[in-house]
Amino acid sequence: MGMTDEEPKSRRELWDERHAAHETIESREADPTLVALATPLAPGRALDLAAGDGRNAIWLASRGWRVTAVDFSGVALERARAAADRAGVSVEWVQADLLEWRAEPRSADLVVLMFLHLPPEERRVVLAAAADAVAPGGRLLIVGHDRSNLGRGVPGPEDPALLYATDEVVADLAALVVNEARQVDHDLGDGRVSTDAVLLARRPSR
Repeated sequence: MGMTDEEPKSRRELWDERHAAHETIESREADPTLVALATPLAPGRALDLAAGDGRNAIWLASRGWRVTAVDFSGVALERARAAADRAGVSVEWVQADLLEWRAEPRSADLVVLMFLHLPPEERRVVLAAAADAVAPGGRLLIVGHDRSNLGRGVPGPEDPALLYATDEVVADLAALVVNEARQVDHDLGDGRVSTDAVLLARRPSR
């Protein structure tokens, strides 16, 4: 029997393998930008997109938010469920591809999208769906590796198309009012500095 080329792995399979290869690929603590934003807010309904190991969803649930968390990696969600059980909190976990899955429009008081790096045409699809899920008076928080990181040897994609530039993301959020679009530096403790792009948008109450 002749040898045949193996089918290339899907992104879902690659992320399952990445999660399975490490105890966790993220910090166990909630993202500090999310903590700073959400701590003073009255809990409501939250949507955590590309939730990964669930650290942000679990933190929000511990603060009294009703959380739906979505990720396409079954390995990540299995770990997230276990971590939520250990923390004694309830989260609705959804395994789905964000290019296909849609939340109920205008249903979430807070939508969180952290470190999801996609080609621009796919990113626009996800951002449009995320923005559509924001309820009147609600907020959308987006955090991603900034394009200024290129060539600096810091975590994040090396493809510039996958990295965030705040002006491009602002243009993709025309349906909302963008209140913040900034770069935030993080000292990695080894002489390197990593920069995140942080955007906060809001749907007017009326």
